[in-house]
Amino acid sequence: METLVLAIQIGLAFVVGACVGSFLNVVIYRLPAGLSLLHPPSRCPVCYTPLRPYDNVPVLGWLWLRGRCRHCQTPISLRYPLIEAATGLLFVGIFLRFGTWFPMLGFWLFVSWLIALSFIDLDTMTLPNPLTQSGLVLGIVFRGLLGWSLVGSGRDMAHALMNSILGAGLGVWMFTLIAVVGTLVLGQAAMGGGDAKLAAMMGAWLGWQDLLLASFLACAMGAFVGGGAIALGLISRRQPMPFGPFLALGAILTVFFGEFLLLGYQQLFFPSL
Repeated sequence: METLVLAIQIGLAFVVGACVGSFLNVVIYRLPAGLSLLHPPSRCPVCYTPLRPYDNVPVLGWLWLRGRCRHCQTPISLRYPLIEAATGLLFVGIFLRFGTWFPMLGFWLFVSWLIALSFIDLDTMTLPNPLTQSGLVLGIVFRGLLGWSLVGSGRDMAHALMNSILGAGLGVWMFTLIAVVGTLVLGQAAMGGGDAKLAAMMGAWLGWQDLLLASFLACAMGAFVGGGAIALGLISRRQPMPFGPFLALGAILTVFFGEFLLLGYQQLFFPSL
């Protein structure tokens, strides 16, 4: 019986995540273009025919349509169902990782912001202020309420809020410094201003300690992918590359494995502590 209940809960978490992923596809496409997120309803971007309700079902709608508009047969990008499926899987992972409803809902919200920002950065090389700023405020509120919910004292809530605010401040200053030093060394813009704002948002959600881990992971992955792309001739040395997706991936890895990675680091380098 417990197995059946768990299976139903996992299925519900995936469905909720896939539906959120469907909305994130709208945000990713419309927000940079300055379009309304609510009107008009979902439609083909070529012939503007509104999608039928059953065509708009996350993941399955794309499969039913065989990846093409029902009316004009324009190909529909595979990215849409992949974002829906990936969001669903992340929601399942967060449900299994946290279990209790408040942390789970909070980190569902966090990864949704990260997914939207990542793909907008890939498409436009920008990280919109409405998302980074609202994400930062939500992160501070979440950490404060989480501190209260775990212990139920104002002192712990204040400590959690301070950790969140310190994380946000550290994110801004650390990546602003990296951008300034990198620009001086390279003789061109090394990092966009949006990356510092995204780092601040991450710090608000994760706290300053986990922000450092997420930033290290992001820089390591960015250096590996960027260096590999340069070595393969896919990009030039001075060609800009969006860093937001690496920051987001570093944050997601920290959400799932941060405690394990920090414990392993401590045992490896400071076993006596």
